Amino acid sequence: MAMFITIGYGDRAGYERTDPAVRDAAHRHDARLRQMGATIGIAGAPVQVRNPDASGVRTTHGPFMRSDLPIAGFAVIEAADIDEAARLVAETPCAVAHGVVEVWPLEVSQ
Repeated sequence: MAMFITIGYGDRAGYERTDPAVRDAAHRHDARLRQMGATIGIAGAPVQVRNPDASGVRTTHGPFMRSDLPIAGFAVIEAADIDEAARLVAETPCAVAHGVVEVWPLEVSQ
């Protein structure tokens, strides 16, 4: 099985305008993904870390990338391929509540 990082984008307004039954089903889907071994979490406040030429660490609070929707959470999932990974996240809260989920293949170095 391949590993994938997923990034869910969404906001409270989109979540709240989604039918509660759809949201509840999405949370049950997340629970099933966890039972399958996925690591799922809500995004906290990010920090940028730089250490150019190993000259000294500099940190800046806040995200590096900007988007129309805030990052809501992350997951690490296993799937046979990126198509299966996309199907697995298509029913998650961010995907159904007017947000979006990115799926990134993770090449694990040994």
